[in-house]
Amino acid sequence: MLERIFFILLAILIFGVMIAIHEFGHFITAKLLGIRVNEFAIGMGPALWTRTRGETQYSLRALPIGGYCAMEGEDEDTGDERAFSIQPAWKKIIVLCAGSFMNFLMGLVIVLVLYLGVSNVRVPVVTQLADGFQLEGESGLMEGDRILSVDGHGIWVYEDAITFLSRNDGNGVDLVVLRDGEKVVLDDLPMERYEYQYDGQTAYGFGLIFGQVEPLNPWGRIQMAFAQTVDFVRTVWMSLGDLVTGRVGVDQMSGVIGVVDVVSQVGSQSDSILIGIENVFYIMALIAVNLAVMNMLPIPALDGGRVLFVLLNAISYLLFRRHIPQRLEGYIHAVALVLLLGVMLLVAFQDVWKIVV
Repeated sequence: MLERIFFILLAILIFGVMIAIHEFGHFITAKLLGIRVNEFAIGMGPALWTRTRGETQYSLRALPIGGYCAMEGEDEDTGDERAFSIQPAWKKIIVLCAGSFMNFLMGLVIVLVLYLGVSNVRVPVVTQLADGFQLEGESGLMEGDRILSVDGHGIWVYEDAITFLSRNDGNGVDLVVLRDGEKVVLDDLPMERYEYQYDGQTAYGFGLIFGQVEPLNPWGRIQMAFAQTVDFVRTVWMSLGDLVTGRVGVDQMSGVIGVVDVVSQVGSQSDSILIGIENVFYIMALIAVNLAVMNMLPIPALDGGRVLFVLLNAISYLLFRRHIPQRLEGYIHAVALVLLLGVMLLVAFQDVWKIVV
């Protein structure tokens, strides 16, 4: 029980750091670009400590669940020549994108730190074909083949091979493999899942066994960390695509409550506290990248939506010599924010229901 509480608190703390780092990205770029920042806060709720230096008030607040960067004139022209609303488009875009960039960077740093203790890594090389595999041969798969892509998706880390094979619609798999130093294209392989024996246990899959590992030097760790982090981005896009196409339902979405619950379970069920912490940080790296991608979606109220309006404003002025009315843009962001909060509330209710039931 104490371990569960520890990992719940750890997850909440990391969530808070994620949001604070996101806001720090906005803050530091605004400062560097000469935009007036009225307040930079770590945490939310009542202020525990405040200090004003120059034009900016810095505050530490009671609830460790994020933070904010309040820039002058974010939604309207206040008459200040350094207000955000009257800055050139390129400055606005840099400031708006900086938060997501910091979240991506946070995920990359976490993964890199985790890889510092990794001496070797499994690679997508077929070391054995299970009994019953019917596509062995030069026109199919052979032991020693390194899978480079599945159905057009590059295999950046070992797990990708399993993921994309599992997502195949059953109409034939298109593979590119490296065989004896040459790329071999294998189109429309009729691969089917079946039961086979491996290490004394029954497995269900395509009959491919990946058992090869390769040592990692310092440069290899950096490469793997970057590949893993970029792979997180692809995972998020795939999840969004599955949601839009109906492959997964809204009932399968999780919010902060659900993520904290899953993280606490993963941490407390690990073989040791240290392994649990590593597992938690791995998941939180994925969440950090998820936050980076989601926040840049072209949806009003999100940073991506604000970037979209900056671009639309530039196009409008270029074509018609008129800007989109700031009041109209403000209304659109306000309505979108209410809708997003409604979705978040629904997902939070689902998370609580799953935990209780």
